Amino acid sequence: MKLTLLAGVAATLAAGAYAGEAVADEGMWTFDNFPAAKVKEAYGVDITPAWLDHVRGAAVRLSSGCSASAVTSTGLVLTNNHCVAACAQALSSPGHDYFQQGYLAATRQEERTCAGMQAEILTEISDVTPQMTAAGAGLTGQALVRAKIAVSSTLESNACKGDPKFRCQVVDLYHGGQYKLYRYRKYSDVRLIFSPGVPAAFFGGDPDNFNFPRYDLDSAFVRLYEDGKPVATADHLHWNAAPPKAGEPVFVAGNPGGTDRQLTVAQLETQRDLTLPITLMQMSELRGRLLRFSEESPEHKRIAADLVFGLENGYKVYFGRLFTLNDPVFMAARRKAEADLQAQVQGDAAKLGADFGNPWRSIAIAQQSVQALYLPYRMVERGPMGSDLFDYAQDLVRAAAEREKPSADRLPGFADSQLALLQKRVLDPRPVYPDLERVTLGFWLSKVREYLTADDPNTRLLLGRDSPEALAAQLSQSRLGDPAVRKALWDGGMKAVLASDDPMIRYILKIDPTARQIRGQYDEQVNGPTTQAAEKIARARFVAYGDRIYPDATFTLRLSYGKVDGWSYRGVTVPPLTTFAGLYDRATGQDPFKLDPRWEAARARLNPDTVFDIATTNDIIGGNSGSPLINAKGEVIGAVFDGNIHSLGGNYGYDGTINRAVAVSTAAITEALRKVYGADALAAELTAEQ
Repeated sequence: MKLTLLAGVAATLAAGAYAGEAVADEGMWTFDNFPAAKVKEAYGVDITPAWLDHVRGAAVRLSSGCSASAVTSTGLVLTNNHCVAACAQALSSPGHDYFQQGYLAATRQEERTCAGMQAEILTEISDVTPQMTAAGAGLTGQALVRAKIAVSSTLESNACKGDPKFRCQVVDLYHGGQYKLYRYRKYSDVRLIFSPGVPAAFFGGDPDNFNFPRYDLDSAFVRLYEDGKPVATADHLHWNAAPPKAGEPVFVAGNPGGTDRQLTVAQLETQRDLTLPITLMQMSELRGRLLRFSEESPEHKRIAADLVFGLENGYKVYFGRLFTLNDPVFMAARRKAEADLQAQVQGDAAKLGADFGNPWRSIAIAQQSVQALYLPYRMVERGPMGSDLFDYAQDLVRAAAEREKPSADRLPGFADSQLALLQKRVLDPRPVYPDLERVTLGFWLSKVREYLTADDPNTRLLLGRDSPEALAAQLSQSRLGDPAVRKALWDGGMKAVLASDDPMIRYILKIDPTARQIRGQYDEQVNGPTTQAAEKIARARFVAYGDRIYPDATFTLRLSYGKVDGWSYRGVTVPPLTTFAGLYDRATGQDPFKLDPRWEAARARLNPDTVFDIATTNDIIGGNSGSPLINAKGEVIGAVFDGNIHSLGGNYGYDGTINRAVAVSTAAITEALRKVYGADALAAELTAEQ
């Protein structure tokens, strides 16, 4: 990783959304507050309400944590290969490794269901700020958290009216400054059509990840179905396979997962000193164990591949964040920005209300509780990374308990408006691998003992008198890998759960009361006070800056604007476009720069000047993966799949001089479909509606 590239960026990152009005191409804007006038001034492009409605209607959110877009009238959806990697792995078997080799459905009958995946298209946004800010008035701590959950649950249920074709979600914007109710049209039948496989989609592997130039065909197609038939998607983006040009204005419509640009300095210090170091250490050690596991057999390598990819990608992301927070220039700039906001609002005290107080101090106090509660919360309530059996059992046990309560009184994720997606994730059939479970569960239990110490009551609860290895071996024999077993427990409710002799169900029943207690403490001492204080800070920011700021990302639909552009850094200029010719120049014959044999065979047929990957100034973050790259006409010209190395600090700010989004071009996808993969029917479907 090119650590030196991150240095010197920090002061600019600290400006951005926290300090005030967005600058340059900064901003992940909501569709109901897009700065159309600013775009007109900068790029001469008219972004009309009709343009916004059309793009919104084509933008897709995937439950895999990615974005996508409808690109034909028959439910065809473009996203990234890594967004369907779990689907490809779930469809694989020892003799058919679709994760590595890719997948192509030659007919509609071969389009295969992606277990657990749901697609959602935003249809309506309404303001529910008055209802949500009034919720829990006069309450604090856990009572405040529960009151907010109760009101949001009621709002969601009322908005969707029990219609199974829709999902409603109350979205917290500006950390409580606004609350919006998003209504989605949902599609629970998502089928895989095309994946190029990892060698082509992730050429260059981890060394090239978050770097540029890139030569990756990180694209994939799924189709939306309903009642066994492809969905009619009238609002789809027209496919433009013409090569993009440097300087061309472009837009990204997607669902950035989360940013921390509006957190306080105290919250950033907690990330820097506590949560990020622990996360990085555990991710790196688990990755090492999984790599060793992968070396034991080809089958072990196959079943661990997707989890290893996720860990390596996440490690790089979190390391970039930690590097930024450890930069004294960045932190000094954030302290100054925070002090400037505090000084500015002091002059507007009358507008803030008598109860304003000092919310920054309240959040700082809450960070002391994070120090005490974070490890028990992480180890007991959150549980292991990468264990399907643990997740299934916890969801089944909690769903059984929560469904006996009124919807408004349940834990987050278990309200009536949220149960359908949870049920789909729990019941959809996909493989579970006991050998892999032993590794992830054993690692988690060993870290419990290491971090909490052997004598801690939580360690004794989780381990009893067993070693981590022995208990992991027992728990990995759970029968929850069988979807029929899971369905019987879901349908049978608490009675069936209590009667189960499954080892993982029995284990979760034992630890869940303590996990809930820890969660309650965290709500009381951290989430409740932070929610209350953050709403006040958001109020102050609105008083100071009005609506000229954008909210932190929340995995909800946003639109960013920018242009096709490279960058210069320390005397090196990076062009914004790569070509097929560059792929063959970069190939060495050795992993991770080894070509897929299909690309070797197709070399003479391919146009070497085809634009492959694109760098743009669009402001993106994780969750934007699969987002359509759109031209001024509203046509799709690519799919975003990454950022450059400088974008790793983008969680905390944006520097338009060097932060870049990276997309694969529609020109490359079209050429490859026809000349590498023999997917002529798919290419014809895409280009027929231009």
